[in-house]
Amino acid sequence: MKRFGILLFVLATAVSGCTEYSKALKETDPTKKMANAKKYYEDGECFKALPMLEELIGLTRGTQQSEEVYYYFAKTHYCLKDYYMGNYYFKSYAKSFSASPKAEECSFMAALCSYNLSPSYTLDQTDSKTAVDELQYFLDQYPNSAMRDSANHMIRDLNFKIEKKDFEVAELYVQTMKYKAATSSLQEFLKKYPQSKFREQAMLLIIQSKYLLAEGSIDTKKLERYRETMESYITFVSAFPKSTFLDSAEDYYLKSEKMVTNLTKK
Repeated sequence: MKRFGILLFVLATAVSGCTEYSKALKETDPTKKMANAKKYYEDGECFKALPMLEELIGLTRGTQQSEEVYYYFAKTHYCLKDYYMGNYYFKSYAKSFSASPKAEECSFMAALCSYNLSPSYTLDQTDSKTAVDELQYFLDQYPNSAMRDSANHMIRDLNFKIEKKDFEVAELYVQTMKYKAATSSLQEFLKKYPQSKFREQAMLLIIQSKYLLAEGSIDTKKLERYRETMESYITFVSAFPKSTFLDSAEDYYLKSEKMVTNLTKK
């Protein structure tokens, strides 16, 4: 009997909740409808607030209430993790209500939506680059914003992800034995990211790629390419005299030196 009573209570509550929500959806007074939408939003039931706010966008267009409706409409999309639409509506709010005290917040939230759309570094980083641009735009617009530190932190995070992806692309040329392309790509990477955390590893891969390219070259190109391997080793040792990769780098140097000696004798 006790379990049956609990079941009846839960059922009655659910029916009551459905009836209450149905009434809120059918409400024709924009002020009351907005109050209901805000309550659902604040209670975390954003999926219930969204259709009301969507209707209110049309009902309040051209009125003083439209600004508040648009603000909550954007925030509700963010609450639902619909970052594409959240980005769109936050940017629209910041543009349409640029004089509003909430314009700065919405400009930041638009950029935050872009940040949340940034994928893992293993995937294409177009969305990450867009997020960097939008965060930088926010900082340019509001250089003294209280959200400045958060924006800068996100930019650093995104830039590292982009950098890591670029390194992975260059590294893939080595793994697929395209050593000429690998050397070119890794050298370009070092120019683009001179302070990269992957600099040491990239320089070792250049030595490896040059050596393996020389090893597979026709006889007329071997001597030049082995010498280039040795030059890359000297550059590497100058930059990282205590590198953990020193033994591997030196091995490529010594083998190249031996080949240069043999080829010179011929």
